[in-house]
Amino acid sequence: MSAIFNFQSLLTVILLLICTCAYLRALAPSIIDKNKTGLLGIFWKCARIGERKSPWVACCCVIMAFSILFLQ
Repeated sequence: MSAIFNFQSLLTVILLLICTCAYLRALAPSIIDKNKTGLLGIFWKCARIGERKSPWVACCCVIMAFSILFLQ
């Protein structure tokens, strides 16, 4: 089933996108920072969420990992 129609898969994809964008911005800020508007601005916004809400994102990642490993 597609990640769009399965809510847990959609949440997993969004968490992975946030974590990946935050990681890439930490390694090379110029890649993410040059596109703050438009379609590619989504990656900048995800990086900002990952940086500012880092403890919450980490908690969600742990909960999602537990859910995928033990509840499915």
